[in-house]
Amino acid sequence: MFRGRFTHTMDTKGRVSIPSGFRVEIQRRSQNDPILASQGSHLALFPTDEWEKKEEVLLGLSEFDNDAMDLQRIMVGEASDSPLDAQGRILVPTLMRNEAELGNKILLVGVLNRIELWNPERYEEKKRMTALRFDEIQKNVDPNRQQPGD
Repeated sequence: MFRGRFTHTMDTKGRVSIPSGFRVEIQRRSQNDPILASQGSHLALFPTDEWEKKEEVLLGLSEFDNDAMDLQRIMVGEASDSPLDAQGRILVPTLMRNEAELGNKILLVGVLNRIELWNPERYEEKKRMTALRFDEIQKNVDPNRQQPGD
């Protein structure tokens, strides 16, 4: 599992170093390259085993549902193999960098099964908005909460 957050610098070629603990976990889980995918406001780096689970879910969505097709297109069509180089860096493609508004400084956040790459200002805004709704969010996602009428 991935946890914690780290501020790193991305070089002018789009290479960013993955923290050593994250690299070890990626390599422990698979011999294959991790996958970098768009998540709207940020990017996410998935170990291959986790990405394959995500693809199975996406594959199971209806081909007649426009939202499902849009999600498949963005998640899979824009995804990229991201091999770690000898220095433990990945290359973030220019299009992905631009869409996520990633600049010189980026924030890498371990979130259980993935590593998120954020523009630090975007992340802080997202964190602030989440904190304002924390109690509501926690109630909505708690699997043990009582449903109305239960």
